[in-house]
Amino acid sequence: MSTLPPQDPTLEHLLDRAEHALDEGDIEGCVALCQQVLETEPRHAGALFVWADALRHLGDLEGAVERYHQVTAIEPHHSVAWSGRAFCLFDTLAFEQAERAAQRAIREDDRNPEAYAIRAMLRERRDDLAGAHRDFVRASRLDPEAWPLPLPLSDGMLEGVVRDALQQLHPAVRSYLAQVPILLEEVPSAELCLEFDPPAPPGEILGVFSGPSLGDGATDAWTMLPPSIVLFRRNLQRVAHDPERMLEELRITVFHEVGHFLGLSEHDLETRGLE
Repeated sequence: MSTLPPQDPTLEHLLDRAEHALDEGDIEGCVALCQQVLETEPRHAGALFVWADALRHLGDLEGAVERYHQVTAIEPHHSVAWSGRAFCLFDTLAFEQAERAAQRAIREDDRNPEAYAIRAMLRERRDDLAGAHRDFVRASRLDPEAWPLPLPLSDGMLEGVVRDALQQLHPAVRSYLAQVPILLEEVPSAELCLEFDPPAPPGEILGVFSGPSLGDGATDAWTMLPPSIVLFRRNLQRVAHDPERMLEELRITVFHEVGHFLGLSEHDLETRGLE
């Protein structure tokens, strides 16, 4: 039973406005309203939780983890704060801490879909694909809109899309790409995520090009290592809610990484609709 004092209706009105601001994308307004609540009641778990969600929307994952931690210090049974913390820890590559937070979220509420989704992604990283599927099924049954079941992406489907995408390129580009293997892996490694600045969330990398591009013109032994394009099946499976959209995302990913091979920058790719 909570030992906190009764909540001030005025504070609840401010918190309602903060949640509305967050829904409308007004992150600064949301945070300002949460801070107003906390000036009066520093241990207001609701305001801390909404602030954490706002920081998560901003991409300030470390700040969000700290706010979620403050929530669970006040309300240890707050399952959604535990799962929010788990999600942010996962995206910052703190996988062991993320697993502990996800498990705690499920213990506090075994109907928390986000907690199952995070645990599924953690299981993917351990190559426990059957366990990951079970958890994704649980998450999807509890909240199919937020957590649709990942779509199947077989080797044959992927090879077909890659083949069709390459056929759309100029013959000269295809001849260059004949020496560039396009590989398939399940999920990106933590080491790969750390190569980005800032580190990339492991659930968001769909593909990556490594090696020298055509425009590098370098001749030292390291940059002469053969280039390659790697696609990440599990992330591609979660990127869209229907098969047609998923295959389109796969085509865009292939073109994006081919663009890097050709020496195009992220800005160049964005202007071509390949971001």
